[in-house]
Amino acid sequence: RQKLFNRLQVILQHLKMSKHTDSTAEVLLEKRGGAGIITLNRPKALNALNLSMIQQIYPQIKTWEQDPETFLIIIKGTGGKAFCAGGDIRAITDAGKVGDRLAQDFFREEYILNNAIGTCKKPYVALIDGITMGGGVGLSVHGHFRVATEKTLFAMPETAIGLFPDVGGGYFLPRLSGKIGYYLALTGFRLKGRDVLKAGIATHFVESEKLPALESDLIALKSPSTENIADLLNSYHMKSKADQEKEFVLDEHMEKINSLFSANSMEEIVKKLKQDGSPFAIKQLETINKMSPTSLKMTLRQLREGASMSLQDVLTMEYRLSQACMRGHDFYEGVRAVLIDKDQSPRWKPAALEEVSDEFVDDCFKPLGSNDLKL
Repeated sequence: RQKLFNRLQVILQHLKMSKHTDSTAEVLLEKRGGAGIITLNRPKALNALNLSMIQQIYPQIKTWEQDPETFLIIIKGTGGKAFCAGGDIRAITDAGKVGDRLAQDFFREEYILNNAIGTCKKPYVALIDGITMGGGVGLSVHGHFRVATEKTLFAMPETAIGLFPDVGGGYFLPRLSGKIGYYLALTGFRLKGRDVLKAGIATHFVESEKLPALESDLIALKSPSTENIADLLNSYHMKSKADQEKEFVLDEHMEKINSLFSANSMEEIVKKLKQDGSPFAIKQLETINKMSPTSLKMTLRQLREGASMSLQDVLTMEYRLSQACMRGHDFYEGVRAVLIDKDQSPRWKPAALEEVSDEFVDDCFKPLGSNDLKL
């Protein structure tokens, strides 16, 4: 009896521990009904994505993809503020400064995960409730379904920190209608709520408070096809009333965006904005003038080339760019100014677009030989 009692104690202790570790785990992976559910669980860090989370999510997606009893994958965030506010930039900065491998591994494994989402054989539903930026966009935008809510805040703000809109930005941004993607990439403009749907980034819009019910209904579907899942999402989407009548926030500026951001070079975009002189154009100029000139040139070329490339080729190109940023100056300076000292006055080198040579930009796009990303 004593032995049995001791065994029970051990089992109870173990249950307590696993329960405890779960609540503090950075990502929760569970199977409910026919659904595999990924929950990003770093609410204090706005669910920012770090390497250990990537290393847990990737093999789980691959396992569910092969499992005949898993019919869809749902990804969401905890805390009510963010789906995922981006990659863990500070950890990468610290690693890059000292030449730590993390600066290579993070981007490599993150992009491999982005590709797994983009090629996933099971319907993939991202509930992008709250802040969805950078790395969070990479976890959602390549999947089949992206459900926005009135709390969704989308942006690709990388040019402000000496980076570029990565995680497959070179693939999805130039494929948005007109030149919206170029505008979002270069200025870091933030889209909110239903506008995330209207821009073509989300596929559905559902009120935030309805998400638990939607999730339950998704889990309850019996061996659903992609069409069944789409039908369910559509039914929720049709019922959502919030600010349905409002026009798209960029509608009144679309003509200008399409003409001004269709130029072949950053210098030309700036020239066109100056010539235009409208309040909208002047505002864009002010924004662009704050961004890293190197990032702007890199980004414009990334999108122009990515427009006709496969997702895999785009991610391979972006991995080269990520490593160029790790070798350079502006990324560390941008992170210092925006995230560490928060003085918001980065000193870019070079400081002007004219000083960023074509040769330098070409160099950023060069293959890395055996270090290239292989997908």
